[in-house]
Amino acid sequence: MSETNDVVIIGAGPAGLAAAIYSGRARLSTLVCEKATPGGQILLTDFIENYPGFAEGISPIQLMENIRKQAERFGAKIVMDDIQEIQKQESHWQIRGNRGGYKSNAVLVATGSVHRKLGIPGEEELTGRGVSYCATCDGAFFQDKVVAVVGGGNWALTEALFLTRFCREVKIIHRRDKLRAEKILQERIFNNPKTEVLWDTVVNKINGEERLESLSLRNVKNDTGSELNLDGLFISIGTSPNSKIVDNLVELNEWGEVKVGKDMATGQPGLYAAGDVTDACPEQMATAVGTGVAAALAITEYLSKG
Repeated sequence: MSETNDVVIIGAGPAGLAAAIYSGRARLSTLVCEKATPGGQILLTDFIENYPGFAEGISPIQLMENIRKQAERFGAKIVMDDIQEIQKQESHWQIRGNRGGYKSNAVLVATGSVHRKLGIPGEEELTGRGVSYCATCDGAFFQDKVVAVVGGGNWALTEALFLTRFCREVKIIHRRDKLRAEKILQERIFNNPKTEVLWDTVVNKINGEERLESLSLRNVKNDTGSELNLDGLFISIGTSPNSKIVDNLVELNEWGEVKVGKDMATGQPGLYAAGDVTDACPEQMATAVGTGVAAALAITEYLSKG
């Protein structure tokens, strides 16, 4: 593209699309680049019941479709492209994707995060053959089977509860002696006859030839080992930020998150970040939207001085 956009937003998840609504309303020429389906990782969730304004909850597909249409109504253009590089030119930013190049006066990085891996023997080999990172995607394949979920946060318990719709038993493997998830999710887990929590336990190895067959477990308190036979394993231990695209441009914290100020600005003038890729967002859709809005407002102010 030869024209220079006011702002290019990289990522069409909650943060990116919320920013596009506000930049579009500010009459900034707004281009959103998304490598996959607009909506982000929230689309992997079965149901959203903690986003303000929807008393009975809402499908993530429906909610993100509404937000996308809202952004487009205010003039934002969405292109499907996997952005590979961002470079600062004298008077603008140059963004290079697999399908083209884009020029912009400001850039918002809203690339989100990816599922974190255990990094243990058997994980890579058996991914897609019993090992999964998405219960909503793969849960139905384990009808009346025994599965386990690794993790103790909101995402892990949400995944476990979803799996009880299909599976005969759902084991929750947690390395601590208490869960980190919201109390309402803990109550649902403890009250569900299909679930069992294995406390103070980590997975050392995933075993199987053609498919997952068992896990080698270790109790971290007494250092004893055990084997757990099961049909499926869902790894839900959090996410890692998709910050590689800017790791040579901005400051990252120890977890690889982009460090931003309260206006979502990085250390580079005209380069902003929002959502799960930053150190300012506790991996909730509502907060991702908030950081996207804050970034769009800051970008509007920045460009008005330009």
